[in-house]
Amino acid sequence: MDIKRIESPPDTITYYDNWDGPGADDIEQRLQPGHVQDVVEIFQTPLTGHYNWDYSSADGRIRKLYRLGKELNWNADMDLDWSQTYPKSEIPLDQNFNPFSGWEPFETLSDEEKLRFGWHNLAWMLAQFMHGEQGALLVASQLASCAPTYDAKLYAASQTFDEARHVEAFTRYLQEKIGILYPINPNLKVLLDKILSDPRWDLKFIGMQIIIEGLALAAFNTLKLTAKDPLLTQLITLVIRDEARHVTFGVNYLEDFVSTLTDEEREDRAQFAFEACVVMRERLIATEVFAEFGWDGEKARKQVLESHIMAQFRNLLFTRIIPNLKRIGLLTDKVRPKFEELGILQFENLLDDGQIDWAELSRPLYEKVS
Repeated sequence: MDIKRIESPPDTITYYDNWDGPGADDIEQRLQPGHVQDVVEIFQTPLTGHYNWDYSSADGRIRKLYRLGKELNWNADMDLDWSQTYPKSEIPLDQNFNPFSGWEPFETLSDEEKLRFGWHNLAWMLAQFMHGEQGALLVASQLASCAPTYDAKLYAASQTFDEARHVEAFTRYLQEKIGILYPINPNLKVLLDKILSDPRWDLKFIGMQIIIEGLALAAFNTLKLTAKDPLLTQLITLVIRDEARHVTFGVNYLEDFVSTLTDEEREDRAQFAFEACVVMRERLIATEVFAEFGWDGEKARKQVLESHIMAQFRNLLFTRIIPNLKRIGLLTDKVRPKFEELGILQFENLLDDGQIDWAELSRPLYEKVS
């Protein structure tokens, strides 16, 4: 076992041996058999754990979500057809959703470079999902220890297994079907660091279950509509099933808890939720891909922020988060103007995830994937 400890995440792209798309002949940095090592970054957390000596179930909703998690487990090896391979000669995403269409630096690329951009853009997107899922894995494992109630501990333990499965599936797709691995986006890393290192268990719930998982769920639904590879669509469909339970769990559990906080404590959590939304808004910008293609980072960022397609996409992401924040009591009078400045307060009265659609969450596995 070769473990390499580093002070911060890698900042370079990794290419695997199976990358045979545009530019493959020029790749010098390759991961070879025998070069594999565990690259780790240490984080410290003053985690306060809770035993719970009352083993009775106090919340039937949470217990039912836990049971659904057990019943609807899926296996990435058995429930996905990995024999499918989307051709590298085709752009893997629907280009009607490309924010750079018509933008001069993109349009001056050769057809081969546009193809290479398509695969790098997808690789970046999936890598951020994968990194985020590892963060969710670590947070869920913390919650199993520090959540104070028995039902929450059981659910957090089941979610930990869900997140491990997601990391496994995204990693395999990136390694076997694309062959490119991007490092974690700095904005996502900042938020994960904050959630993992904060001693307050409820802040971990808010950051992960409401903000990161809520945004990811909306992003997964969009990717499901734009991805051309049937295998990726199947993978995303299975992940969405799990994430829907996770967000529903977070909303139902936090709604009761936040009502017990003092006004000062509630405002502190509301401010954190707002700051997390700001960070996640920036996490949607693929600055690492811009650098790969030699674009001016600030000009490319401006293009993304001003793109009508990306504006619609960002709005779609927050249509889940804002109603859920309102439902649990964190859309306070002090933070409302800040959300309004971001242009996302308008979604506060949309349907939240507090109302549980048991029929939808309970649908059989294969009926959803077909």
